[in-house]
Parts: sequence; C-alpha cells; structure tokens
Amino acid sequence: MVRSYLLLLFCVICWGSNFIFGALLVKEFSPILLSALRLCFILFFIAFYALVKKKWKMVQKKDLFMIILLGLIGTCINQWSFYSALETTHPTTSALILALAPLTTSFLASIFLKERLTKGFVIGSIIAFIGVFFVITNGQKLEITIGLIWIFLTMLTFSISIIMIKKLTETYDSTTITLYSNLIGFGGLLPIALFSGTTHTMSNQALPWILLIVTAIIMHGVCTLIWNHQIQIVGASKAAMFLNLEPFIAMLVGLIVLKNNITGPQFLGGALIIIGVFLSTSLKWKRAIKEPFYIKETKNF
Repeated sequence: MVRSYLLLLFCVICWGSNFIFGALLVKEFSPILLSALRLCFILFFIAFYALVKKKWKMVQKKDLFMIILLGLIGTCINQWSFYSALETTHPTTSALILALAPLTTSFLASIFLKERLTKGFVIGSIIAFIGVFFVITNGQKLEITIGLIWIFLTMLTFSISIIMIKKLTETYDSTTITLYSNLIGFGGLLPIALFSGTTHTMSNQALPWILLIVTAIIMHGVCTLIWNHQIQIVGASKAAMFLNLEPFIAMLVGLIVLKNNITGPQFLGGALIIIGVFLSTSLKWKRAIKEPFYIKETKNF
C-alpha cells in the first residue's frame, strides 16, 4: 500500500505542477496552439499504448454522438479554456477554482444520474464557495476577469466530461474513451490553431518545446495510466483524497519556480475549499460507486 500511495502522490505532484508549467508555456505559445500541440503528443502516446495493450476498440454508432460531444466539450474546450485562463489568472487561483470540480460533478450527477445529494454536500459546498470568494478577491474588491471566466469554464467542462465518461465506461474501457476523445478534441482544435493566425506565436527555443512534450506525455500519459491502475488497488475514495493536495502543490511549486507569494486570503480560501470538498464528497465516496467517480483519464489540463 505504501508503494501505491507514493505513486498516487507522484501523480498529484505532477498534476499540481502542471499549473505552473502551463503558466510558463503560455508565454511561449498561444493558448490555442499550445492546446493543439499538447493534445497531439498526448494522442500519440495514448494511441501507442492502446495498440500495444490491444485496447483500441471500435465505437458503436449509438455512442458516437456522446463520444464526439465528450471530445469537443471535455477535451477541445477544456484544453483551450485552461491555457487561455493561465495567460492572465494566477496559477494558484486556477488550481483552487478547479478544486471545485468534485462538487460541480456531484451536483451534475444529481441532475443527470439521479444521485442523491447529502446534507454534507450542502454544508461542504457552502464552505467551499466561501473559500472561492477569498481566493478570487484576495482580500480586495470582487472583480470578475476574463481569466476567471476561462478557468470556471475549464472546471465546468471537466465536470461535464466526468458525467459523460461515467456513462461510457459502462460499455468501453477508459483507454478507448480517452483515445477517441483526444482524437476528436485535437481534430477540433487543429483547424482553429492553423487558421486563426496564432501559429506565429510559437517558441523557436528548444527548452519550451522539451517542456511541452515532456509534461504532455508524463502528466497526461504516464500519470494517467499509473493513477487508473493504483485506483483499483487502494480504491476510489482513498485515491480521491490525494487530489485535495493539488492546489497546495501548485502554491508550493509556484513559490519555488515563479517566486509567487502566497497571500493570507489565498491560503485561507484554499483551506476552506479543500475542507468543503472533503466534507461534501467523503461520505458520498464511502457509500457509492463501484467504478471510480473521479476518473483521471478525463483530465487533459
């Protein structure tokens, strides 16, 4: 179990660091081009893995519409909005807002999957959204920026994609779903990137390209496979608790790499968000689902 926990921690450290690396990469590439390039390298990796493991399965016609919708919403829009947000929004703020994804997913599941909401969910949600207020305002006047709108869109599309994948995993392996959703997402982003005039916003230095390729393959390829394997060993509820560390890892890496100071309101808001998410989801996970509720195959950012 110790080995499994260390591997899960490794995945969360990588995912938390991705907010910082993403903030560095949007200085070298336009968000739309960066999204398309990362999906390209992720797609090559997942396709290679699916072929080797013989997990490349054909999609039935009746599921084709949902797969296309998943690719457009959960991959194309999700990737684009994430990197667009990091152009103007603090990486720590982005990480903390995205920590609301389990709450949003639970709420959407209650609507579309008829899952019952608990009192703990309501209390936890109130606490978490108070935390969001502290994070967004940072002790100052509330101001909604385009970056905040982008990151809320990222969180919403991620939550929607989890609901879709939850339905699709009743029929398909998660690797198959990820492969097709990335293929559709890449197909949706590539024409926009090529014809939007953003291709000139592309680094001509080797280091940004290396960072782009390595982070794409490790964070969204290797870590995804590790997570999905270890979640079968330790269980969804225990694995999901590690995800609460992501915003604080983003804070720590941001402090080290970008020299970003962590303000009191940010830290307080982050703590309230994590407490709220824990309260609202822990009881649900203890009761619930035989398959993982929080499937990391969906996480492309």
